[in-house]
Amino acid sequence: MDYVATVLEIVKYTLPSLIVLASSYLIVKNFLISQNQRKQIAVFKEGQEITLRLKLQAYERLIVFIERMSMRNLIPRIYDSSMTVRDMQQSIIINIKAEFDHNLSQQIYVSKNVWETVKNVKEQELKMVNSLATTLNPDAPARDLHARILEVTSQTEELPTDMALKIINEEVKMVLSYGSI
Repeated sequence: MDYVATVLEIVKYTLPSLIVLASSYLIVKNFLISQNQRKQIAVFKEGQEITLRLKLQAYERLIVFIERMSMRNLIPRIYDSSMTVRDMQQSIIINIKAEFDHNLSQQIYVSKNVWETVKNVKEQELKMVNSLATTLNPDAPARDLHARILEVTSQTEELPTDMALKIINEEVKMVLSYGSI
């Protein structure tokens, strides 16, 4: 009987301790889980903000590229009265390709549609310059090519660069509205 009383006495003190220990464990475990989830959400939100910032910077850079590539902005920057048609053609090609190469990394931040549009516009501008230059004497003054480019671009209702800017602007509005595409 003495043995049973001793066991009951031990159970009387250890059982409440075990219950307190188990409930403390569950409370601490739930607290740590919720803290971990809060931290994960905060890290995710911070990542989203950084990604949004990078996307917007990429769109800005592509808009600057399109603007710099447009003939109305490019020709005044590179034109020199001593240039020939061949010189101007080469200068235009070199400038467009250099600008494009400088912005290659932006493709990871924008949609495939925007990147394809930018690439297509670049190719259309190069094709136009090359086709107009082939209709002229390569040793003629650069103003002849300049005049032909102005003539063609003024007759075109909507230039490829203008269409690209619209596409980029529409996508930027979607990104700003929804956070990501």
